[in-house]
Amino acid sequence: MTTDGPGAATPGPGGALLVVGDVITDVVARHRGPLAAGTDTAAAIRTVPGGAGANVACWAAYRGGAEVRLLGRVGAEAAAWHERELAACGVRPRLVVDPEAPTGTVICLVDAGEGAERTLLTDSGASLRLAPDDWSEALLDGVGRLHLSGYLLFSESSRALVAAALESARARGVPVSLDPASAGFLKGLGVDRFLALIEGVDVLLPSRDEACLLTGLSDAADAAAELSRQVPLVVAKQGAEGALIARSGAVHAHVPAVPATPRDTTGAGDAFTGTFLAALLAGAGPEEAAAQGCRAGALAVERVGGRPPGLG
Repeated sequence: MTTDGPGAATPGPGGALLVVGDVITDVVARHRGPLAAGTDTAAAIRTVPGGAGANVACWAAYRGGAEVRLLGRVGAEAAAWHERELAACGVRPRLVVDPEAPTGTVICLVDAGEGAERTLLTDSGASLRLAPDDWSEALLDGVGRLHLSGYLLFSESSRALVAAALESARARGVPVSLDPASAGFLKGLGVDRFLALIEGVDVLLPSRDEACLLTGLSDAADAAAELSRQVPLVVAKQGAEGALIARSGAVHAHVPAVPATPRDTTGAGDAFTGTFLAALLAGAGPEEAAAQGCRAGALAVERVGGRPPGLG
């Protein structure tokens, strides 16, 4: 079963952005100081819509300028809620309703101290059960860019969907971007396997940890430069240190971060990615798109949850 939410915009001059990725229910628990093992730790707890793919789509729609579509998979128990939340953010959702698995859930443990760093406990549920049968070449009609959540590479069925989507995009000349998504999961998948699976991607958006893991290098700039020997454009997200833009084996720009007071870093990288991709589609160059992404990341860390303000 597939649900198609209402569209909020028509494709712009650069075409629509199609995001394929995870739709997740986030349970965000903000605590102060270390967790008290074996007993209670006071926390402020909220349940909010999330998922890297869904968050990227919402931030792209928030930036504006192009229609944003999302293909994802959810359980029946939360399908209507997620569809409403995505549509309210300006995203046109196409959600496959899984007949067996529940919607994926992530428990986000956020230290409410100065850095607002988070630890994630992830039950992927239906989100990584996307399969080739959920893909259709018609999904690329009117699309100017395809973005894939790296979480899709961490299960057999969704890896097969990624391969089908990449093949369709290559046949149509649609550029493809990918965010590696999780250094922890990357370790389990293996670096060589990951790099083989993303062949044909033209923009890679890793975090600092992901870039270093994928190259075995400890310096973020060196890692971004090395990755750009394999992917035409690498935009390495550096958190409070901004972003690095690398091409052809060299870093060409360092875009500074925008100062912010963090409350919750969940979704900051997704905010950057969605805004960056929407800006590219609108005609911005990589440096300007990254500057817009940094502004979105600063806005994201000052909010609880991974979605933009004032829409969903």
